[in-house]
Amino acid sequence: EARPSRGNSVATRQARSFLLKMEIVYVYTKKRAEFGRQCNFGDRQAELHADISPDEALASQFIDKNPCDTAIQNAPEMSEHEVNTMRFETESRGMNHVEGGWPKDVNPNEVEQTIRFRKKVEKDEGYIQTVVRLGEAMEHCIKQNNAVDIYEEYFDGFSDVVSNDPPSAQTINVFRDPNEATFKRNVSSISWHPDGARKVAVSHAVMEFQRAPSSICTHSYIWNLEKPNKPELVLKPISPLVCLEYNVKDSHVLVGGCYNGLIGFWDTRKGSQPVEMSSIDNSHQDPVYKVRFLASKSGTECMSTSTDGRVLWWDIRKISEPTDSLNLEWNGQKLGGVSLEFEPTMPTKFMVGTEQRTVLLCNRKSKNPNERISAAYSDHMGCVYALERNPTYQKYFLTVSDWQARIWAEDFKETAIMWTKYHNSYITDGCWHRQRPGVFFTTQWDGTLDIWDFVFKQKEAALTVKVCDEPLSAVRVPESGRYVAVGSNQGTVTLLELSDGLTEPSSHEKGMISNMFERELRREKTLETKYREMRMKDRAKSSAAKQAPTPDEQSTEFGAMETADELIEESTRTFWDIVGQQRKERDQKKQKKAEPEPPKKRVSVTVISDQIPEEQTASQEAESSLTAQPNIPESNGVETAPHTEVESAAPPETAADDDKTGEEALPAETHPEPKPSDDQPMNGDTTDQQDA
Repeated sequence: EARPSRGNSVATRQARSFLLKMEIVYVYTKKRAEFGRQCNFGDRQAELHADISPDEALASQFIDKNPCDTAIQNAPEMSEHEVNTMRFETESRGMNHVEGGWPKDVNPNEVEQTIRFRKKVEKDEGYIQTVVRLGEAMEHCIKQNNAVDIYEEYFDGFSDVVSNDPPSAQTINVFRDPNEATFKRNVSSISWHPDGARKVAVSHAVMEFQRAPSSICTHSYIWNLEKPNKPELVLKPISPLVCLEYNVKDSHVLVGGCYNGLIGFWDTRKGSQPVEMSSIDNSHQDPVYKVRFLASKSGTECMSTSTDGRVLWWDIRKISEPTDSLNLEWNGQKLGGVSLEFEPTMPTKFMVGTEQRTVLLCNRKSKNPNERISAAYSDHMGCVYALERNPTYQKYFLTVSDWQARIWAEDFKETAIMWTKYHNSYITDGCWHRQRPGVFFTTQWDGTLDIWDFVFKQKEAALTVKVCDEPLSAVRVPESGRYVAVGSNQGTVTLLELSDGLTEPSSHEKGMISNMFERELRREKTLETKYREMRMKDRAKSSAAKQAPTPDEQSTEFGAMETADELIEESTRTFWDIVGQQRKERDQKKQKKAEPEPPKKRVSVTVISDQIPEEQTASQEAESSLTAQPNIPESNGVETAPHTEVESAAPPETAADDDKTGEEALPAETHPEPKPSDDQPMNGDTTDQQDA
């Protein structure tokens, strides 16, 4: 495109004035009712509205500029503005529908009047025609249902497509305590709405009595995930709620345990205040740490536990006093309850986790009151904060305490079958995934959420998420298993969304987890059996050592025994060997006693010493001979010693005079030593003397 030069501005102005003189007007009409409607474009032939011929005089004055530099901005034009709109506040309201439509002269509560009116209507001609007309449409729908099975599984034979993406979790929302500006309250418990993951109930309490101010807020809240700006309902108890639980059979009812030991229940249709509270005299004496609804026909029974060492059963229709109670005592020790587990498929059994690191297995319907606590599991080093059975395999349950989480089998009480590694920070809570039997969650004191997937790996967590910087206190998963709600000590509840790999189970996962649990259970039972055999062997060795001490060789031989039966057999064989040896010795002694006594022999002993004083040398150099017969019993088998000469290292001149010494120079202490028999060992003194 040629652009006019700066010098040819006169021709340009003339062209513009010519265009302004031309009146190019296009008039169209439109009804006022059609104003504001959208434009409907159509396809038509082109129309010529103006034709301007070129002016050769002006063209001669046109000068081309070569080269022509032009700056072009290729960025889109944007504008920034702010708009402040009015806040749109919504409110949820309920409507109660009752039976109606009866005539004024008919009382719906009278059965006879309603039956009489129904018979009258059924005889009406209009009613019959309406039923016939609607029957044709209903018959058509029934035939369609018979022709097509809407519940048919078309892809039942195909394997599930499992996502290969790595496990992940994404934070989608954070619910904060509305009263966090006054005082930071920790999240004591979380409960999901039973009819889908739409609402979550959160209780707040300060568990440190001395740290809580006198004017602390006692409110707890129910949050709606679709409206996270403010709580849907504020629960206003007398004392801060330590635990809060939804009723599975009636989602409008919640039951909570207070810090002062009271039990109360709420109906969301009746407002924020509790419907009824228990009396102080019949309630717990310590904070109620856990409350659970029971699988009763009425759906109104629940149970609670506290550190006062009791489990109480309640009926919310008459919650002023408990219906039953149980004292937590095991081996003469009173235990305080902290966690509680009740499985609806086991209506009589329940489990209690105590602050004395013990888990109690109880049976409410036991015939003997003393046998209501049937077993105890103790392997932790601290308070059992969380206790929950596996949703798929109720035989196995999860416990969380100290720095470790453990998985137990109900029929094996000695030790856990699986456990996590020891963490650097304290573990505060844990729960199972509702859809996957091999996935569970644990929260830590350093603000970390660990997600364990035994199908993926067993030695470490499949996913570790740093939720916040403050300690975590509670974690719960809804029935769908898509979300995870995590509470902290600062009053915040973080909502996480799990990936498909952590939510959707595979077709073979249940069988794999069942085989894994059974394998670990058999392994622990085998190790426990071997350990019992070792302890039995040690007790047998210690008892044998106390009754009959044995030489070192025999102790070594006994130490190689593997079972108690072999030890008893070897002891019996040794006993009879000793008896046979003693019989043999007794027979030998009888034979020696029957033989004639040998003649007496003469024994000469010469004692020469170089330590005799000079004045006594002449009298002690005489030769001495003595005939002696030692007085030794025959039972010892000792014979008379032969003639023995004992000389000392004396000078030659002294030894030459030995023949002149007499028997009177023999000292009284020098007696002939007896010769031991063949079956009696010789001591060191006798041997040295004979060698000399």
